[in-house]
Amino acid sequence: MKAIKVRTDAEIEAALAVLTADGSTRPQAVRAALLDAARARARSQVVQESRALAVHPEDLAEARAVQAEMGALRAW
Repeated sequence: MKAIKVRTDAEIEAALAVLTADGSTRPQAVRAALLDAARARARSQVVQESRALAVHPEDLAEARAVQAEMGALRAW
């Protein structure tokens, strides 16, 4: 495991105070915040990609074709 050093300012100290109010240590709070931020960024990227695909003409045409085919199978 590697260690990282972070310089703090008043804003970061205030954020750390909020994150450690539950009794978490500063290192625990920093690790949790990094993991939360990484998950949030990953979710945001998936949402952006989904939105881009949702309006892509070729993908929309393919989705409609699959839906039509599935509808025809359900009619059996």
